[in-house]
Amino acid sequence: MPRIELSAGLNRIEAEVAANMSDRMQGLMHRQSLPANHGMLFVYPQAQTHCMWMRNTVLPLSVAFLDDQGKILNIEDMKPQTEDNHCASLPARFALEMNRGWFTDKGVKAGQRIGGLDKSPMPQ
Repeated sequence: MPRIELSAGLNRIEAEVAANMSDRMQGLMHRQSLPANHGMLFVYPQAQTHCMWMRNTVLPLSVAFLDDQGKILNIEDMKPQTEDNHCASLPARFALEMNRGWFTDKGVKAGQRIGGLDKSPMPQ
C-alpha cells in the first residue's frame, strides 16, 4: 500500500493508505505490531457513516473518522478480534487507525484537523 505523511497538530504520522476495496477490507488484519506514530488511512469514495470492526486484528487500535476537510468527527477505541461496529458519528470520507490510545496520548480530539489528506490517492 502507498504511504503518506499526515499531521495532527505538531504530531507526524506515517500512514499506509487503503484507497481501494481490497485494501480497505484487509486493513490491519493479521499484523503483529504497528510502529509508534504509524497508522492506516482508509479513503472512501463517498462520505457516509462508515463503520469499522476488528475481525482478525490482534492489535488494539483507535480510529478517528474524518470529514472531507480532515476534521475529526469522533474517535473510537476498538478491542482486538471483535466484530463490534465502531461507526462515524456523521458522514466521513476518511478513517485513520492508530495504536490504541494514540489520539488521547497526543491530546488529539474531535474537532481538530488531520493535515496531509490532500496527498492521499483517490479512492477506488
